[in-house]
Amino acid sequence: MKGHLRERSPGHWSIVLDVKDSTGRRRRKWHSFKGTKREAQRECARLIAEVDQGGYVEPSKQSIERYFDAWLRDWAPMRAGPKTAERYASLARHITSAIGGMPLQQVRGSDLARIYRDMGARGLSPKTVKHVHVLARGIFRQAMKLGDVKIDPTSQINAPAVPPKEAAVLQTAEVPTMLAAVRSTPLYPVAILALGTGMRRGELFALRWQDVDLNAGKLEVKQSIEEVRHKALRFKEPKSARGRRGISLSPGVVAALKEHYKGQLELRMKLGLGKPPADALVFATHTGKPCSPNNIGQRFSVAMTAAGLPHVSLHTLRHTHASLLIREGVDILTISRRLGHSSAAITLGVYGHLVSSEDRAAEIIEKALGG
Repeated sequence: MKGHLRERSPGHWSIVLDVKDSTGRRRRKWHSFKGTKREAQRECARLIAEVDQGGYVEPSKQSIERYFDAWLRDWAPMRAGPKTAERYASLARHITSAIGGMPLQQVRGSDLARIYRDMGARGLSPKTVKHVHVLARGIFRQAMKLGDVKIDPTSQINAPAVPPKEAAVLQTAEVPTMLAAVRSTPLYPVAILALGTGMRRGELFALRWQDVDLNAGKLEVKQSIEEVRHKALRFKEPKSARGRRGISLSPGVVAALKEHYKGQLELRMKLGLGKPPADALVFATHTGKPCSPNNIGQRFSVAMTAAGLPHVSLHTLRHTHASLLIREGVDILTISRRLGHSSAAITLGVYGHLVSSEDRAAEIIEKALGG
C-alpha cells in the first residue's frame, strides 16, 4: 500500500492513496487535508494503516440530500408504517434544506447543532428538534454499519433536551361543559367512548361492532386506523402487543353506545341499506365507510373552542380518562393495561405527576424493627 502528498496551496494538501478495488486493479483515492506538512504526513500514514488493517472507508461522494432520500426510500418502509415514514420525510427536510448539498462524509456534530439552534430560533418545539436528532442518529448509524461514513456526527453532540410537559386534561368541572358542547351531534358517542375508555383516536375509528359486547359491558381493541398522505385511510395492528386488549365499559358508556347503534339502524333503514354487516364500524359514514380521524378531530376541536375549552382535543379525553382513574386510586398497572401502553413505566412517565400517596415508609420500617 502506498500514499503520497501533494501541496495544492500553503497549508492545503491532497493525500493520494493507491487502493486495490474488488477486481484487484489499483485505483487512486484523493483526500483533502488542511494543516502542516508534518500533520498531513501523519494523516497519510494513518489512512495507509487503515487500508492495511481493513478498516478503510472510501469517502462517499453522495450528498446529504441524496443519502437521506435513499434512506427514506429504501430503509424507512422496513422500519415503520406509511404514516411514520411520512413523518420521517418531514423531519429529514429540516436537515436537507440546510446542508443538503454537503458531502455525507463531511458532516460534523457542529453542523447538526447549528441546525438545531436555528430550528429553536424559528419557534419549533424542543420535542420536534429532538425528533430530528433521533432520525439523523438512525440514518448515520446505518451509514456507519454499511461503511458509508467513518464518523457518526450525532455521537459528537448531546441529544437536545426536552423540558417535561404535563399532559393536558379536563378538570372534573369541565367534563359537563365538554359533553354539553357535543350533545345531540354525531360527536357525542365518540366523546363518551373516548372519555370512558381512554382509547387512542385511531382505535376509536377502527372499532367494529363485532368487537363490542354491550350486554357484558366490554369491548376488545384489535385494530387501529391511520390517515396518510392524500387522506388515504389504512387499518393496522395496534401500536404494541399490549395494544390488543379488553376494556370494561361503564353503564353510562353502554347506554350511549346502545343509543348510537339504534340511530345507525334507523338511518340505514331510511336509506334502504338494511342491517349493517357483522364487521361494521362503530363510527362510520352513512354508507358504512371509515370516518376520517383528522376530520372528526378538527370538528371536535372547533366545538370545544366554541364552548370555551380551546385546550381540549380528542386526545385530551384519553389523558382525562387516565387522570380520573389515578385520582380515584386505581393502580398504575390496571390503567396501563386499559390505555394499551407497552409497559407501566410509560404510564408512570406520562402521568406520574398525578399520582399522590401518603408516605408511611418510616412508620412501616419502625414496625418491622419492633418499635
